[in-house]
Amino acid sequence: MFDQAVQLEVFPTDLHLRRIDPACNMRRFYRLSVQRDLFGGACLIREWGRIGYRGQVLIETHDDEGKAITALMKLAAIKRRRGYCLPPALIPPARKV
Repeated sequence: MFDQAVQLEVFPTDLHLRRIDPACNMRRFYRLSVQRDLFGGACLIREWGRIGYRGQVLIETHDDEGKAITALMKLAAIKRRRGYCLPPALIPPARKV
């Protein structure tokens, strides 16, 4: 039906963001991950903190994977507005047309 690799590009299940500002001594990360649970639902795992340290973890449960991915996309938009971005190694190269 659909190619799995294309499906993951459209609806990401893992996202790693960073915010680095040497002037403010700021080196933060924010990691979002959607995983299925044992009861047929999905969990959005949020992890954040200073780069190089363990950080904090929060697990949100959702009824299905679609709702968890929607929550991931909303949180990613909020974090990008606050200055978080993808690490340079994870930015996909521009496609040639």
